[in-house]
Amino acid sequence: MPLPQLPSLLRHPRWWALLAIGLCLGYAVVTISLLPAWALTVIASAWLATGWLLRWGAPRAPRPAARVWPWSLLPLALWGLYVYLNDSFGIVDLGAIFFHLQAGMSDHGGSDRLVAAVLYSLSMLALLAAFTWLVRADHRWRLGERLLALVLLASNPLLYGMTQRGAAIVTDDGAWLDRRYVAPVIEQAPSDPPNLLLLYLESIERTYADRERFGDAYADLDALGARGRVFEGVRQLDNTGWTMAGMIASQCGTPLMPAGLLHDRQFSPLDKVVPGVDCLGDLLVEQGYRLSYLGGASTAFAGKGLFYEGHGFDTVMGREELAPRLEDPEYLNNWGLHDDSLYDFTVEEIRRLEAEHDGPWGVVNLTIAGHAPNGYPAQSCIDRQGEFDGVDILYSVECSAWLARDLVERLEAEGLLENTLVVVASDHLTMRVSVWDLLIAGERDNTFMLLGPGIEAGTRTRREASMVDLFPTLLEAMGFTIEEHRAGLGVSLLADTETLVERHGLAGINARMREENALQQRLWEGLVPDRPQESEEKESSPTDDQVVESPYDATGETPASVQ
Repeated sequence: MPLPQLPSLLRHPRWWALLAIGLCLGYAVVTISLLPAWALTVIASAWLATGWLLRWGAPRAPRPAARVWPWSLLPLALWGLYVYLNDSFGIVDLGAIFFHLQAGMSDHGGSDRLVAAVLYSLSMLALLAAFTWLVRADHRWRLGERLLALVLLASNPLLYGMTQRGAAIVTDDGAWLDRRYVAPVIEQAPSDPPNLLLLYLESIERTYADRERFGDAYADLDALGARGRVFEGVRQLDNTGWTMAGMIASQCGTPLMPAGLLHDRQFSPLDKVVPGVDCLGDLLVEQGYRLSYLGGASTAFAGKGLFYEGHGFDTVMGREELAPRLEDPEYLNNWGLHDDSLYDFTVEEIRRLEAEHDGPWGVVNLTIAGHAPNGYPAQSCIDRQGEFDGVDILYSVECSAWLARDLVERLEAEGLLENTLVVVASDHLTMRVSVWDLLIAGERDNTFMLLGPGIEAGTRTRREASMVDLFPTLLEAMGFTIEEHRAGLGVSLLADTETLVERHGLAGINARMREENALQQRLWEGLVPDRPQESEEKESSPTDDQVVESPYDATGETPASVQ
């Protein structure tokens, strides 16, 4: 029995080519513009209708087919890469890409995106094959295709960001941020310095506190914040929007500007992370603190282990160290430990530090439950909240918030938080999740709250700030005196001093950051060779004074006093 034949229309490669291009075009537009999914069908249908009217692939006066390779293949592939990154993360951050290429991508937990990557690759191959056929079959496309290639290159946000960063290498003044950098120095310490428990909640931004949009997902953190001081308005600067960047911003007072573009070894693996600046760990270890870091994911990923080991932490534990200690060795997610297991080990570590009676301690903890796109809720949350559908990020947000509150209450019940400053913060704003359209509908800010001795309960501070301001705020909350309430680029939110964001705005700082070279050199001193001019300046200037404002920087403003 002969197989049924396709309609004559569908047997022509023209329609398969146009359909492939139309579907890819529709998907790209829907992904980038956040149009509803049904808009893909409308866009693809409009494309097919236009192709039918203009007889794309079958002109009325055809010319012989030409075996040529379109100029637009590479620009199309680059657009495909941008759409994939946008779909995966919501905001494409070139700094994150460069940093992870250098700091290490092994042992990552993003295996759930591998299937998506394969599907994207197959779709791109179909698109490139269809476009090649169209250009070869229709001379009109051959005539205009080179112009299309230029338009695709010029309009790609990925390339726009690369050219902006590349231009910074030859900018006349690339030291605007560096002139505002204040090397952190503890001028005076309290007689009885407190312990420190710093909890980074992966992607749990304070935006989720809006109950009209997100219900009670953030309720447990609201309850925790009511017992301490909550800071609102902590924005996200460029180069602080991924985990390592958020931790470095909040512990070193500076955005994480990757070494790659000025680094003579380019993408060779790093053996140190921001060795040119002192961070929270460096200062605390000088004050006699014993420091520990615990995270559920591998410390090899993105240089986490290198950072903490290089900045004063003598105990650094991740998946490799903690997984063998699990009662159930199979109780893991793609990244590593679930948060309930991580918090159990955190309690054990604090018990150990307390039992030693050997001076103050500091414990830094990084969770995973809120990680985009869907989160990794722990089994204890599933037992409490019911079945997880695998998609709803608010389920995971609620899980992360409850586990953090439960940890603090457990430690308090055991008497392990006496004379301890507890800090709860998001590492960065979340990337693309199931409620993305609601998140980006208004202003967003990071979670940041303090609990402990000297912190007035029920206090809320609303200031325009960024993650770099957490560094000096933590130092002052612990009772340390620092120069002019400043550390790095940050300003203590416990003081009245104006923050960089209050003075210059997010857009202004981000624009300056794209031109910045000197701060990048400072961060990676020892890995990045000094520019000859800077070396001469360092030799001729014995001091490294911080400049608040100079006439050159003012750009129309009334300049402040030059220091």
